[in-house]
This record gives sequence, structure tokens and C-alpha cells, in this order.
Amino acid sequence: MAPASSDLNPMDFCLWSILEQKACSKPHKSVADLKRTLAREWNNIDLEIVKKASNDFLKRVEKCIKAKGGHFE
Repeated sequence: MAPASSDLNPMDFCLWSILEQKACSKPHKSVADLKRTLAREWNNIDLEIVKKASNDFLKRVEKCIKAKGGHFE
């Protein structure tokens, strides 16, 4: 498993897909517009979803350790 593995990054394995779905469902006129939309949608993500992603992170780390850094999903 690479040091920057998305398997161990809560943003990659959970939150990014939510953010992408909400912020990228329609085209943006500019990069600045996209950035504003991403920031707004990030602030609108339910705190319970963020907490769950954080809790799931610990479980994923344990699975990674058990797999000795190998593939575990």
C-alpha cells in the first residue's frame, strides 16, 4: 500500500464522492465558480457523515495493519 493510499484517506473513500456529486452535478462557468461551489457544498455536508467517515477510518487502518499493508477490500 502506498503511503498516500486513497484506501486510508477518509476524504477519498467517502467524502469526495459526496462532494463531487453535489458540486459537480452541473457545469461551472469558471474555476473560481467551481471553487465557490465546492466550498459551499463542503460546508453543507452533514457533520454525522464526517464523523462516520472518521470512525470508519480507524476500521480501515486496522484492516490495513491486518493485511500487512496489502490490499484489504
